[in-house]
Amino acid sequence: MRIARFSTDEEPRFGLVGNDAGTEVIAVVQGDPLYAGFALTGETVRLEEVRLLAPVLPRSKVVGIGRNYAAHAAELGNAIPEEPLVFLKPNTSVIGPHDPIVYPDQTHDLQFEGELAVVIGRICRDVGISDVPKVVYGYTIGNDVTARDLQKRDGQWARAKGFDSFCPLGPWIETDLDVSDLAVSTALNGELQQAARTAQLIFDVPTLVAYVSSFTTLLPGDVILTGTPSGVAPMLPDDEVSVSVEGIGTLTNKVVRS
Repeated sequence: MRIARFSTDEEPRFGLVGNDAGTEVIAVVQGDPLYAGFALTGETVRLEEVRLLAPVLPRSKVVGIGRNYAAHAAELGNAIPEEPLVFLKPNTSVIGPHDPIVYPDQTHDLQFEGELAVVIGRICRDVGISDVPKVVYGYTIGNDVTARDLQKRDGQWARAKGFDSFCPLGPWIETDLDVSDLAVSTALNGELQQAARTAQLIFDVPTLVAYVSSFTTLLPGDVILTGTPSGVAPMLPDDEVSVSVEGIGTLTNKVVRS
C-alpha cells in the first residue's frame, strides 16, 4: 500500500495511491492514516493533478546512519564502523518531492546522499530485532543532503546535515515491502552516480531500528535514514538530483541558490 501526502492548493491531505483503468489516482482518506487509520472519503483525484508533499513530517526526529555501506566509508577515507554510527537531522530539514534544495552561502561543497528511509509507526523503546516489523509503518526515499566541507571543518555533523531543505523525503510511503535486497540509485541531471543494493548494508534495517531504539524512544513518524552507497558527489545550483529505490519509486529535487 502506498500512502501519499498531497495538496491541491488547499490544506495537506492523505490518500492511497493506486491505478484506475490505467490512470494513477489517489483515494483520499480522512485525517492522517499514521494516527487515524484508513477511512476512505470516497473521493479520488488524479495523481498528475496534485502536488506531492513530504509523506511524513517527523514530529520528533530524523535519525541518520553514517558509513553503512563499506564502499562509501572507503571513498571518504573512513573505517567501517563497529556499530551503527548515528546522527540527527532536525525535522525542519524535511522537504517533499520537487521542493527546492537550497544551496547555503556557508558551503562550497554540497553533496547528495540517496538512501532508503524507514518510517516508524508506533512508540517504541528497546525493540528486539524480531519485533522490528511490528513498529515499522513503512518505507520511503531520502536524500541526506550534506555540506561536506562543513562536515570536515566542524568535526561533528549537526550543521553540515541540518540546514533547512537538507532532508528531501518521498514520493510516498510504501507499507508492504521486503527491504532486504532492493536497488538504490541516484542520478544527477540524468546521469547515474550511485548504485547499490540494500543487501550491501553493513547493518540491516532490523539491526538499525533495534540499535536506535536501545538508547532513544522512537515516536510515530520518526524517520531513520539507513545510509548511502558510494558515489556521492557535489551538486550545484540548477542541478536536478533523483534518488530511486526499487519497489518505492523516485524522489526528485532541484538545487537552487539561497
